[in-house]
Amino acid sequence: MVTMVQLKGFDEFNKYALDIDPNGPPIFFYFSGEKLPDGRSWCPDCNDAEPIVKSYLGELQKSIIFAYVDVGDVTTWKDKACPFRTDKRTKLMVIPTIIRWNGVQRLEGEQCSKRELLQMIFEEED
Repeated sequence: MVTMVQLKGFDEFNKYALDIDPNGPPIFFYFSGEKLPDGRSWCPDCNDAEPIVKSYLGELQKSIIFAYVDVGDVTTWKDKACPFRTDKRTKLMVIPTIIRWNGVQRLEGEQCSKRELLQMIFEEED
């Protein structure tokens, strides 16, 4: 029921966002730090949240699109001009962040590791 999409960097995110079908299933973007060769992110909070989010999505009985967005390495992310920070659609201040596209719902940082908050954002009716 959950369709997974992997996007790397702002250009891939932007291209995907421009082609979203407004009549399609709800879309959630999960912004996280780039993965290192060992498969873990350089971002400790992202590493804490990811297994909880994946577990929750595995149980979700709802048709959604979940897009994992790699925001880049630590230098790219820390740059105040990082497009994920400055783009009016994302306005990221921390990672991880989960955004419900075209909605106001968002979870930031440690909130992404809390199952009760995941339930609220993913199961809210349209």
